[in-house]
Amino acid sequence: MITSLTGTILQRRPPWLWLNVQGVGYELEMPLSGFYQMPAEGAALTVYTHLTIREDAHLLYGFMTIAERDTFRLLIRVNGIGGKVALACLSGLSAERLSQAVAEGNTAQLTAIPGIGPKTAERLVVELRDKMGGIAPGPVGSTAGSDPRQEAIAALLTLGYKPAQASQAIAGLAEGLGLEDLIRQSLQNLSRH
Repeated sequence: MITSLTGTILQRRPPWLWLNVQGVGYELEMPLSGFYQMPAEGAALTVYTHLTIREDAHLLYGFMTIAERDTFRLLIRVNGIGGKVALACLSGLSAERLSQAVAEGNTAQLTAIPGIGPKTAERLVVELRDKMGGIAPGPVGSTAGSDPRQEAIAALLTLGYKPAQASQAIAGLAEGLGLEDLIRQSLQNLSRH
């Protein structure tokens, strides 16, 4: 799996980005919102990626943040949502606003996205309400200066715990613990309940 690419922007042709990574040109399909955040052609850029391999194509999707990529991965697991519609969702709403709309059951906001009808919006709310609460906001390019508590919550969500369980397990722990200690102690607490 290709998790990220760092290279030089060759061309920005929304929704396509051409990225030169050490002499190899990659074509990535991205949410339109990503093009507003990226630098000009010729500049260095890191994008987080998702690779889909089908019989007829290899599709490489690019995202400016890990939260966007994680949201995309959740969206394409919903019946009736493919890569194009998931990109449309992220083009219309940020990962955080999309997560909030799903958590609140705001189907009106979801149906404003092209390709999302009332039934699909309801399906999104039902299938993703518990899963989208743990999407980490903002770019997570480097761990320097990031919050170990948020990283620990994200790790617990990856292990399959619900957002409420993960937050509650971390909230009861002492301040100043490192990421490894937070995860270890929260897993101990969760196993007791």
